[in-house]
Amino acid sequence: MDEDRSLIAHLYRRAGFGATPSEIDVAVEAGYTATLDDLLHPERFERPTEDLLERFHSEHSDEESPRWAALKWTYRMINSSRPLEEKMALMWHGVFATGWAKVTNGQMMRRQYEMLRDNGLGNFRTLLQKLSRDTAMLYWLDQQSNHATMVNENYGRELLELFSMGRGNYTEDDVRACARAFTGWTMTQVAPRYPTGYWPAEFVYRPEDHDDGEKTFLGETGNFNGDDIIDIIVRQPATATFVAREIYRLFVADDIDDEAVQQIADCYVKSGYELRDVMRFVFESDFFKASRFKRVKSPIEFVVGTVKMAGEHRDPYQFNIARLPKLSGMMGQELLNPPTVEGWHMGREWIDSAFLVERINFAAEKLGNTAAPGVVEIADRISGARKTASSTELLAACTAELGDVVLAEATRSAILDELSVKDELDCSGPEFVDAVAEVLTLIGASREYQFA
Repeated sequence: MDEDRSLIAHLYRRAGFGATPSEIDVAVEAGYTATLDDLLHPERFERPTEDLLERFHSEHSDEESPRWAALKWTYRMINSSRPLEEKMALMWHGVFATGWAKVTNGQMMRRQYEMLRDNGLGNFRTLLQKLSRDTAMLYWLDQQSNHATMVNENYGRELLELFSMGRGNYTEDDVRACARAFTGWTMTQVAPRYPTGYWPAEFVYRPEDHDDGEKTFLGETGNFNGDDIIDIIVRQPATATFVAREIYRLFVADDIDDEAVQQIADCYVKSGYELRDVMRFVFESDFFKASRFKRVKSPIEFVVGTVKMAGEHRDPYQFNIARLPKLSGMMGQELLNPPTVEGWHMGREWIDSAFLVERINFAAEKLGNTAAPGVVEIADRISGARKTASSTELLAACTAELGDVVLAEATRSAILDELSVKDELDCSGPEFVDAVAEVLTLIGASREYQFA
């Protein structure tokens, strides 16, 4: 195993959704430091061109549902040269969980996702400020019902409990003061559905509906407004730990290491809440580099990563891309529609008997397709390096091409037993792509392939 190649494949799985063998080649040539620097600076690269995506997909005409936004997001995850910004948006979507089931406005859900994409690597204070003005979030948590004369605590409570500090780090009086500070933060009335269809609401601040009274929040007293509350929140040690744990869970490992979380939290404070600096620290850390295959892939990570390896949906006119977010939903993760305000429960909870069958069937469909460009590319790369290959050599070559997947000995033995190819295989023969696809299918069905 080439250690440099293995480490960069690991980086791409975590800072994005995996990478093709040729993409890894380029990154290995550039080196880990330069590759990481590019990932952390997505503004250096253009976003995917999407004109043809709209031309060839009728979903964009239905802005009442989130189907179009989910399709575009999936396309971007597959094709973007800025994968980390999409991965950060996915993380914050799980933290600031907002669902179309209540919002029922596809444009507002799209705007929220794109706000998370645009700000996910920025300053956490700015991110909370943007979130507190996001109309999908305001409607999701009934903020339009929070008035100076009749306080609604929904947004204030979830801002503290689920979006920044976590339970046990504030009192009920703090919740009340937080909610009072956000009175007057509301949204315009959504236009009627007919005759032109839904339009998104806009954020509006109504000073006449704001509680101007003195408030005491987390030990500080003043005539606070929403931004003042956010300034206090981001300074709290509990917030540093909260952000660090969320980052650790998505980018490092399912099982929390408190010492590593504390290191991330310290970086959050020292950087002035700059998430780009925090992510650089994480990706350069020894605990990150040692965390290979210690996270169960979420359904959308699994779907997008598999499609990238198969080399499919690189062109915007491939019609069945709308099927991909639906499949992710069948595996337990419906983009733009998390089950509750808590978001999705990650890690081993992604795996149950029904979800696992969906995952294995999908991997077999994509990696077993001998016409898929990525499968053909892998076969060409292997055949270009050797004239013949035993079943053991073919398995080793395929695991390397898939990003150095590490198989347990029992898994390796089971795959070798199942292979129809037992003898030395002619790598230039007409059946070679079939043999590669068979090996890739069996790897895709393995326990190890479920991990990132």
